Amino acid sequence: MARAQAIPEQAKSWRLIGTAITITLFRVSLILTTVQDDQPHCGGAEAKMASLNGSGVLNQIIISPSDTDYLDQLIPSIREHSIGNRTPQLLQSLARFASDKEAEIESICNTNHQDFVSSVNSLLRIREGTVSLTTEILDLNQSIQTSTERLAEQKKALVESRSHRQNIDETSRAIRDCLEVLRLANQVHDLLAKKNHYAALRALEELQNVHLKGVTQYKIAEMIQRSVPATQRAIAEAVMSDLNTWLYRIREMSPFLGELALFHTDQRKSRLKERADKIPFLENFSLNSAIELVADEGEEYDLLQNEDLQVPFAPLFECLHIHQSLGQMDKFRIEYANTRRRQKDLLLPASVTLVDEDGASLHNLLEEMAGFAIVERATMKRVPDLRSPVEIDELWDSSCQAAVGVISKALHEVDNAESILKTKNLIALFMQTMNTWGFSVRVFDDFLLKLFSKYAELLKKRFSDDFQEFKIVSTDDYMPMPIQTPEEYEKVLNVSWYIPEKPREEQSFPCILPFSRMYPLCCIDIRNFLNQFYFFANDEFSHPNVIDETLKDALDDLLCRKVCDTLVERLSSQYLGQIVQILINLEHFESACHELELLLAAARSQNSTSTSIALRATEKFKNNKKAAEKRIFEVVNSKIDDLVETAEYEWMAPHPPSEPSNYMQTLTRFLSNIMNSTLLGLPTEIKELIYFDALSHAANMILAQPLAPEVKTINPNGVAALAKDVEYLAQFVDSLNVPILRENLDELQQTVQLMQAENADEFYDISTRNKKYGRVDAMQGPILLEKLTRTVQVPSKVDKFVNLSSRFKKT
Repeated sequence: MARAQAIPEQAKSWRLIGTAITITLFRVSLILTTVQDDQPHCGGAEAKMASLNGSGVLNQIIISPSDTDYLDQLIPSIREHSIGNRTPQLLQSLARFASDKEAEIESICNTNHQDFVSSVNSLLRIREGTVSLTTEILDLNQSIQTSTERLAEQKKALVESRSHRQNIDETSRAIRDCLEVLRLANQVHDLLAKKNHYAALRALEELQNVHLKGVTQYKIAEMIQRSVPATQRAIAEAVMSDLNTWLYRIREMSPFLGELALFHTDQRKSRLKERADKIPFLENFSLNSAIELVADEGEEYDLLQNEDLQVPFAPLFECLHIHQSLGQMDKFRIEYANTRRRQKDLLLPASVTLVDEDGASLHNLLEEMAGFAIVERATMKRVPDLRSPVEIDELWDSSCQAAVGVISKALHEVDNAESILKTKNLIALFMQTMNTWGFSVRVFDDFLLKLFSKYAELLKKRFSDDFQEFKIVSTDDYMPMPIQTPEEYEKVLNVSWYIPEKPREEQSFPCILPFSRMYPLCCIDIRNFLNQFYFFANDEFSHPNVIDETLKDALDDLLCRKVCDTLVERLSSQYLGQIVQILINLEHFESACHELELLLAAARSQNSTSTSIALRATEKFKNNKKAAEKRIFEVVNSKIDDLVETAEYEWMAPHPPSEPSNYMQTLTRFLSNIMNSTLLGLPTEIKELIYFDALSHAANMILAQPLAPEVKTINPNGVAALAKDVEYLAQFVDSLNVPILRENLDELQQTVQLMQAENADEFYDISTRNKKYGRVDAMQGPILLEKLTRTVQVPSKVDKFVNLSSRFKKT
């Protein structure tokens, strides 16, 4: 019964369910039909697949745990079939299922009508719920369809936005890359504007080799790539502009750099001299020798980097490095060399002057040359690849040639030896400075020969002018030089080559020196002449032999022409004292020439082959000393002639004389005076020679008196007068205590003895004549004997008058 009751109730429930399902399926079919109209039809395979899927959906609906869960299974299936165009298969499956269930429900209802009615009521209720559910499903479907459309639109928009975003991202990345490239390009120009040339070049290389490769697909890369050569040129031009500015500043620094170089070379010379004063051995070493360099190590001085001057090479290094990076090293070398060559041409002036007081013109020229060359040498040491030694030496040689040419043109205006000496000293200092830096100074060394020739010419002219202007020789008093004080005596001895007979301690003052004032004055000039010649050779003059020979010739010329010749001209004087003084001066000048020869030989260069020097002036003074002696003989003999001519012998005198003749007394007094005064300063041998010749000449002149053609006869009184005079003269000679002088009177005395002999015929006997009258001339003896007469007559008044007339005529 219970089972009978359960069956109707179950049938009723199934009927209600079937009714609800039918209604639901009907509604769903409407929905699906609507959806189907919007979807394309499926093929056979797809329909079979849909049928299988539909059966699966029905099974899932049947096994749903609740009445509402089937919708949850149905909605996804509807969506899937709607999307796959399999809606008809799903409807067929649902319709078939609904038909099967209706048949089953109808069979059940036929047996359980009451249950079926109740089930229908239930289904009606269910229908109401289903209608509401259908409405909800339709709303839901509409909402789903709206959401699906909106979702599709959003998905489409999303796809489109993703594409746009990807494009934007790509564009953004491209813009960033391009902006980075532009930033680097601008950075290159900014660095260039800040004069960071090497940093700009490195940034440009990084831009070209790294960053541009990432943006090769963009036109900006091509544009920037095309601008790289122009930028490189701009960098090269900018760095060259900075280098030219640096070169201009270096050119402005060159004079000061040269001035510092010359100053420190002069300081080194002073230190070398101080060391040589302490250690004489160091005098054998010159500036720039190894010993000097070692000794001066403690005074090392960086000429290019010091507290007074700093020469920066950074612009040059930067320019060099940039051109190496650009592969333009050869071009840079050529351009740098041309620039330095032009600067070298600019530093040489068209002309200089050597007569300005401070020598600024020549100083500026040499200082600029020194500074320029030192920078060149320093550049070569720091950058060996930039400047070769050959290029620098060629540039240096051309500078030296041009400078020497300019200086040579200015030599004609120099008329002062001191100016030449200053020029030489400055050039010598310049040469020593440049030797320190390894530069050849051969051109200036050759020029010093020309400068020395000019110097020697000016010295000779000046000393010649001094002799003429001060008239040292011509205005001399030709008297022995008086000395008043020991100081004056010391000065004379120091400047002259006079060796006194007495030691200085024994010399009393005032005193008389044998030479006249002209001798020490000439010695002073000669010493100055020598010193000024050797002033030229004290530094950096490698031609000492030239100085030695030039000095010898100049000194010879000066002594011969200006001293000796002038003295010889004065020998024409009739004043015996002047002639004697000239002879004494010639004697001392000859001695001075011997001393000068020794001095010149000692001062000659060690490399000289000759060990002795012979001055022409020595021989000339010696020869002219003989001429002076001869002139003294002439003057003395002339005076003797004049005195003897005044003799008034009365060869026929009525009375013998009571005293010697006046002329004989005067003659002996004259000889005595010149011996004790005029000839006193002469050497003894010269004095004796003069006396010997004077007495010989006097004897000959006295002997010529009776031999005169106008003397016809001579009586014993006349012979007595002659004998008295000869005896007086003999006594005078004996008083001189020079035995050799007595020989000059032998002929005269023997002739007088012959004239006084009682037996004159002895003269004709050769043996007797040789014994008693050996010095009597064989021709003159007979002549005198023929004139002798033994008669003495007293003269009448007429004879006296004739004798007085003849004497008057002689007077």
